[in-house]
Amino acid sequence: MPKDALTRRAALLGFGAFACAGLSGCNTPTAGVQPAGGSGLGIGAIDVDTTPLLSYVGNPTAGWAQADLPAALARVLGSGAPGGPPLHVRVDTLYLGGGGPADPDSMRGVATLGGRMIHVYATSTYFSSPTDQALPEQALQGRVQAVSQAFAYWLKRKLRA
Repeated sequence: MPKDALTRRAALLGFGAFACAGLSGCNTPTAGVQPAGGSGLGIGAIDVDTTPLLSYVGNPTAGWAQADLPAALARVLGSGAPGGPPLHVRVDTLYLGGGGPADPDSMRGVATLGGRMIHVYATSTYFSSPTDQALPEQALQGRVQAVSQAFAYWLKRKLRA
């Protein structure tokens, strides 16, 4: 056995332990996160309807969007203003592309706030990672979280316009 073999193995083991420790934070739930203060938009409750999405992509993808989008909207827009108008969001389509800027992930839907209908189309660019092959479900869920966050930011931009 060469003298360097043990050192290489130890280095690979150390790198693997470091990668596992870094990925352990990826599974933290984000549903139910409420911001500390309002955003100035005066939004009351947030209601997300993913019924059209359920027939379009099925579960568990529609379930991930149902869990992730309200939390993303609450973080970006704020909610819970007493007497504020409720925000209703209907997600119509969710497309998880092939990756890269040529085929991004996208989400399309309609938001209603105070009688105003706002059509929202958001994209998120996905770049594959070697861990995606080992943990495909977590990778897909992370992509849904990313496009939900992009949807919330695009909605905020359109509300301020």
